[in-house]
Amino acid sequence: MIKEKIILGIDPGTTIMGFGLIKVVGKKMEFLQLNELMLKKYDDPYIKLKLIFERTVELIDTYHPDEIAIEAPFYGKNVQSMLKLGRAQGVAMAAGLSREVSITEYAPKKIKMAITGSGNASKEQVAKMLQSMLGLKSLPKNLDSMDGLAAAVCHFYNEGRVEVGKSYSGWASFVKQNSPQTPNGGKNTTIVNLRKKKK
Repeated sequence: MIKEKIILGIDPGTTIMGFGLIKVVGKKMEFLQLNELMLKKYDDPYIKLKLIFERTVELIDTYHPDEIAIEAPFYGKNVQSMLKLGRAQGVAMAAGLSREVSITEYAPKKIKMAITGSGNASKEQVAKMLQSMLGLKSLPKNLDSMDGLAAAVCHFYNEGRVEVGKSYSGWASFVKQNSPQTPNGGKNTTIVNLRKKKK
């Protein structure tokens, strides 16, 4: 029996959130959908986060993806914009985790490398390569949706490989992987369980 699954790719942003969906049948992928959530008209940053959460949940409930691939925030010079991107990403991840869909994060360079063979490829180069791979008739005006699609395709290519990025299968997994490091990097450190009563 041929295995089928759906991958939702998300490019989180506070101005535009791009997303794309592919269906994997055996070892082949098929294009399903791509679109974007426009957030420019909203001034309140908390309204934007609410809309990102709601749209992600809506996508999950509509398409029932088996896995989510999400682009990690780009480590640029502007700390404020990175914080905003991190919040957008966190909210999209929380939406996925609330529906118990496993999530994998990919660095932008890793996504570009998977699609084009170069970690320094432009948005346009990534979009053109995806158009060719998936047989898309035309490209959207904004390429953010293509970035979301690229995350999904990157996940498909990296399936079964070790260290594909951070993966989360649920809240417990997310907390475990994102807890602060213990002193000495966790080596030779005794962890005291405060809940355990002394005998």
